[in-house]
Amino acid sequence: MDLPEGRKENGKNLNHMADVKALAESLVGLTVKEVQELADFLKTEYGIEPAAAAVVVSAGDGGGAAVAEEKTAFNVVLKSGGASKLNVVKVVKDITGLGLKEAKELVDNAPKPVKEGVSKAEAEEVANKLKDAGADVEIV
Repeated sequence: MDLPEGRKENGKNLNHMADVKALAESLVGLTVKEVQELADFLKTEYGIEPAAAAVVVSAGDGGGAAVAEEKTAFNVVLKSGGASKLNVVKVVKDITGLGLKEAKELVDNAPKPVKEGVSKAEAEEVANKLKDAGADVEIV
């Protein structure tokens, strides 16, 4: 069946594209309960088990707090060397194992990560050492 002129673009049926867009907008607006009901329906009626539904449900139950609690890897970012740049360079050298020149470059080019993918305890320890030396630091 041919559509009237202007209803096809690059060989695509624009009516179909509008239907897909409307479906996507409907899905985005679902509540957690509605997503679970949809997942149950798809499983019962069509044998489809949508794995993404579990992710949406778990993220929706606790909100952003649940996601933040599950974070296990942290980055310590040096925002600036502060007034005592020499002390900060020494601490960065000790923490990272870099040479003096490389540690100075890291401090001079802040903001830069000093440690990446470390535990929360290690990140706090590193951040405290840098803060004690006069640096401006954040844990992300």
